[in-house]
Amino acid sequence: MSDPDNAWRELLGQAPGFTAIGASEAYIAEQEERLGIRLPPSYRAFLRVANGWGEGIFRPVHEIGRVRALAPWLAELADPNPLYPIDSASDEDYFVYGDDQDSVFYRPEYLPDSILIGQFDDGDFFLNPHVVSPAGEWEACFAAAWLPGVERHRSFFDLVAGDMDRFKDFQPNAG
Repeated sequence: MSDPDNAWRELLGQAPGFTAIGASEAYIAEQEERLGIRLPPSYRAFLRVANGWGEGIFRPVHEIGRVRALAPWLAELADPNPLYPIDSASDEDYFVYGDDQDSVFYRPEYLPDSILIGQFDDGDFFLNPHVVSPAGEWEACFAAAWLPGVERHRSFFDLVAGDMDRFKDFQPNAG
């Protein structure tokens, strides 16, 4: 992505009536300090353009946080349960993206440290800091009680671009 902010404007412009106010670089950095992490590039670009979207679909940066604090039900999947054990996926099963991915193959131990960024369709969106590409992108994920496992994408931009048809009817927050 040569100009990530413009790529986001173009993608989000597909939503009818899209208007939003992005967060400043200084404000994003302040929130990263609060979280103790530097957010991935495509998510930071999204925040600069929109800083949230819809009725909580994607939260403004000041409302994001660790899954263990904001979505305990999801973080609890990492706790061993002798009645319903969830094994960590092998690399061969885990690092498959796109149509060939099977959502049952995920790594529950990654969930508590992940960053919850929104909700949609009775599920949660989060960024996984344990899987980082050479370009600094984090894996972007969606989990819901009705979904067996976790739907995973190589980046936040890939997640939104892949699901844009589901999001088009929802208007962005004003940040």
